[in-house]
Amino acid sequence: MPGGRLTQQERQQIALGLADGLAYAEIARRLDRPTSTITREVMRNGGPTAYRADLAHRATERRAHRRRQAAPRGAEAPAPGYGRDPEAVRAYEETLTTVFMQSGTPQMMARVMACLTISDAGSLTASELVQRLQVSPASVSKAIAFLESQDLVRRERGEGRRERYAVDDEVMYQAMMASARSTAQVAETARQGVGVLGPGTPAGARLENTARFLDFVAESLARAAEQAREILHTKPATPSDGPAASR
Repeated sequence: MPGGRLTQQERQQIALGLADGLAYAEIARRLDRPTSTITREVMRNGGPTAYRADLAHRATERRAHRRRQAAPRGAEAPAPGYGRDPEAVRAYEETLTTVFMQSGTPQMMARVMACLTISDAGSLTASELVQRLQVSPASVSKAIAFLESQDLVRRERGEGRRERYAVDDEVMYQAMMASARSTAQVAETARQGVGVLGPGTPAGARLENTARFLDFVAESLARAAEQAREILHTKPATPSDGPAASR
């Protein structure tokens, strides 16, 4: 299996595959690459409908150039702790960002969310986010405002007057509850349409069925999230916790 970065020719093959309606897995098979590589490449460069090979290649070169540039004195990003491989951490952050984007989170918001999630402290200041993501303060501010509106991050008072933006063990619970609320809102909007279009009409009946379906989904999602919430506060099992430890 080839390693390293995608070549310009491979990006052209990806663009052709997308134009032909091929699935990411099929494109990956033809290029002998992991499906995750193709998914990440497409999602970070406009998505399946806007992907352009030449633009994606130039964007990748720009990102690589920025990483090679020396960071300003005193602004170096901390090296990953716990003996982690920096390149593996960077690749995982890109993968996590792609997954967030596939779930509907806008790109900049997904990048901030991934950056916060993989930080051991679970919180970063705006300047730290700007430094790590190599983006403008305005981009970070906009992303944080969106994530706060979804209850996915919270503000904390840091040293001095600086604020920190944090995620915690309940971030997935908050995400599920936000999804449930959003789904319930769509259901209510569909139900309003029944009154406008008439309950006895084909369109009215379709909206009524849609509302009932989404009500059930929203209620089930919220109930499941509440029931599973305690898992987020359960200490993960270690090898010494298993049956073998009692022998």
